[in-house]
Amino acid sequence: MNDITSGTVLLTGPTGGLGKAAMLAIAHRPPSERPDLLLVGRPGRALTEVADEARSAGATVQEIACDLARLSDVRSAGQMAKDLLVSGAVRPLRGLVANAGLSVADTHNASADGYELTFAVNYLAHAQLIGDLLGSFSVPARVVLVGSNTYHQNVFRRWLHVPPARWRDPLELARPTPADTPSTFEQCGIAYSNSKLALLYYGHELQRRAPAGVNVTVFEPGFMPGTGLSRAHGPAMQRVGRVIERIPGVSSPDRSGPALASIVLDGRWAHLRDGAFVVKTREQQVKSFAQDRQREARLWEATTELLDGAPPA
Repeated sequence: MNDITSGTVLLTGPTGGLGKAAMLAIAHRPPSERPDLLLVGRPGRALTEVADEARSAGATVQEIACDLARLSDVRSAGQMAKDLLVSGAVRPLRGLVANAGLSVADTHNASADGYELTFAVNYLAHAQLIGDLLGSFSVPARVVLVGSNTYHQNVFRRWLHVPPARWRDPLELARPTPADTPSTFEQCGIAYSNSKLALLYYGHELQRRAPAGVNVTVFEPGFMPGTGLSRAHGPAMQRVGRVIERIPGVSSPDRSGPALASIVLDGRWAHLRDGAFVVKTREQQVKSFAQDRQREARLWEATTELLDGAPPA
């Protein structure tokens, strides 16, 4: 048992895909290597069932129903997590995995707080939750943000028509596409890539502001076609994804989930901090533009403004 496995790990998006695979990898560890789990997910049967599945493996689990597209829900989830920690229902908080994410088919869509839905769920909700819980960690602790290499372009992503990020001021990124402007497939891809570049910038700035002993990492699970991320684009896109998933070297939740569990739990990754970027099982340098102190400071400032502007719980 190490310091992390002797505590509790909170994970968002545990009901499917990468999150479920990582959660089950944690739940099926031997008791001496298994932390307690706080599962933050959309309310409903899927959350109850996945929590029960983890309990049947022997894990201590508390589920927290939360719609990440509603910041009042996120604040309530943070408070519920604090209450469970204080009451002793779970062991001290040692890890947080910001896994939940989506890719939209229409950037006109807004969250309950009026923000572009991709940016709201993938980035803002996690910034709110982490900010609310930052003082509740017992150190050493780890925060793992699930990122994506889509923030930059390469030959493979160009072939698949996956656009890279096109960074703008965060207040602009938070605005849905105006009603009189069409939403294109490319715009949806850019919104996703921008949200993942935001997580890289946030990870670097968070490390500067986090308490000593709370280490921040960004994990890229690899290209995972056919997962829930593509559900907004219809069943045809998901069927294509499941075919691509069979190609050697292409990732899947079953392959990447245990790797994510390892990043948050295992001693071999204890050195990671400063928003270190890990692709599957290998630490990599990000592109030079993905480390920008001016952008990172501005994102932190704008995030505070956006979260303060959302209605309170």
